[in-house]
Amino acid sequence: MWRGAISFGMVAIPVRMYVATESKSVSFRLLCPNDHTPIKNKRWCEVEQKEVGWNEVVRGYEVSPGEYVVIDDKDLDNLPLPSSHTIDILEFVPDVEIDAGLYVKGAYYLEPESVGVKPYYLLKKALEEAGKVAIGKIALRDREHLCRIALHDKGIVLNTLHWPDEIRDMGELSLPEADVEIRKPELAMARMLIENLSADFDPTRYHDEYREAVMQVVEAKVEHREVERPAEVEAPKVMDLMAALKASVEASKAGRSATSAAEGDGEEGSGSPGRRTSEESATAARREPSRRRKAS
Repeated sequence: MWRGAISFGMVAIPVRMYVATESKSVSFRLLCPNDHTPIKNKRWCEVEQKEVGWNEVVRGYEVSPGEYVVIDDKDLDNLPLPSSHTIDILEFVPDVEIDAGLYVKGAYYLEPESVGVKPYYLLKKALEEAGKVAIGKIALRDREHLCRIALHDKGIVLNTLHWPDEIRDMGELSLPEADVEIRKPELAMARMLIENLSADFDPTRYHDEYREAVMQVVEAKVEHREVERPAEVEAPKVMDLMAALKASVEASKAGRSATSAAEGDGEEGSGSPGRRTSEESATAARREPSRRRKAS
């Protein structure tokens, strides 16, 4: 989606940039309620009273009410901006200092051009030994972005970052932390619950259940059959915090024991049934504590 170079001091590393993620969210089309045909959004010119084709429209910036300046792709490709074709590295920082929960936006893979292979892997090795990530700027067609350049697997990944003035001040929230008293037994029980549910992060253990459920509904409608709806989960009741924590700890212990037993059965048996039972048990173990946590 972008070709340019990483500016690393006096070193230029020609690279290509590719989107690292893809959306898997469920999407729906708007249909006519009578004959179920897709509804089209027409690009309509109010002055000429006619539809304008998608390949005919131009991009404009409103400089005053009703007055626009037309900006085309050539204008955006020739911006008077150093970072329009270059990823300018500004500094190197410890990755732990970047609040990923707030700053990180998009993810992109960087691939070296044939003439940039050696400096690409030189930067990769230097980042690895320094234990730091690079902070720079890149201009894409919509705007200039702050970015993070870091190691990923066998190559280098670029993350676009929010600008500091885009992040709202959390002080706008009402957080009466000073008025909350946390008792030592409650904290100890909460820590125990965290330990019982701790594991190495493996994203392959998780999947989009909402998308799967929507697809089940779609398939059932195509086959003209009803979908079996699972039993409703009872709404959590307000209960004593300590009691809720104890119940959650016990449930997490039971869930972990069930998972271990199921994995053992899977190893001794044919393999597939055991793995399926393990996943179901792990899912149940995760859900049960979540219900208890809601109660707290």
